[in-house]
Amino acid sequence: MNSPSPLSVMIVDDEAFARTRLRDLLADISSELPNTVVAEAANGKLAVDALENVPADVALIDIRMPKMGGIELARHLSGCEKSPAIIFVTAYDTHAVEAFELNAIDYLVKPVRAQRLLAALQKVRRPPGPEDDAAGQMVQKLADLQKDARIYLSCHERGRLLLIPVNEVLYFKADLKYVTARTAQREYLLDEPLTRLESEFSERFIRLHRSVLVAKEIIAGFEKKTDGGAETQWYAILRDVQEKLPVSRRQWPLVKSYAKQLSS
Repeated sequence: MNSPSPLSVMIVDDEAFARTRLRDLLADISSELPNTVVAEAANGKLAVDALENVPADVALIDIRMPKMGGIELARHLSGCEKSPAIIFVTAYDTHAVEAFELNAIDYLVKPVRAQRLLAALQKVRRPPGPEDDAAGQMVQKLADLQKDARIYLSCHERGRLLLIPVNEVLYFKADLKYVTARTAQREYLLDEPLTRLESEFSERFIRLHRSVLVAKEIIAGFEKKTDGGAETQWYAILRDVQEKLPVSRRQWPLVKSYAKQLSS
């Protein structure tokens, strides 16, 4: 009977010493659980880039990292078809760590011990059981755990995971079940509701219409147009974008107050 192939591992931690320690521990337990480190990354963004070229069975992910932390990385990876199993590596205290005890996710507390690492990795080889049905709730649980707004948004396109910097998004527009994120270069389809985006990024975006959120900083002004009758429609004029976005009558009082801030 053929033995299983070595477990492919990615290490994601902004501290070189922490990555070296995990690599050494993986070597120490290799006789009990064969493994190979296929990639290392210093933050979540670099991890996503690496996974494009080198798939992994499991990712050991630090939680606090610059540019993209571990929880945001896990949120992006959770929507991928071939996402690696995720094991958080954290220096959080016991009560905070308990929040990460989600099905299909394990955690390691720094300083990591070899036998604890072995026990966590052995779960990756374990066949899924009935309890894994709760893994579908992982995205929302991770969203609840992440206190700060994301730096990137996820777009799954032709089998690839694309990351869109939030600060490059000009506006979001809802259409049926999808939301379009427009940047200066192109549009991206997102699989998440406009209401969630509005709640998470309320400091950066303002709602113009039930189906439109626009970045406040790109609003240059407003203009009104009157049709053949007495109906008046307000539009937002955007910097460096020819398209003008309609403002609904329901949202106009809020948008009007923002317009006064622009003029003051």
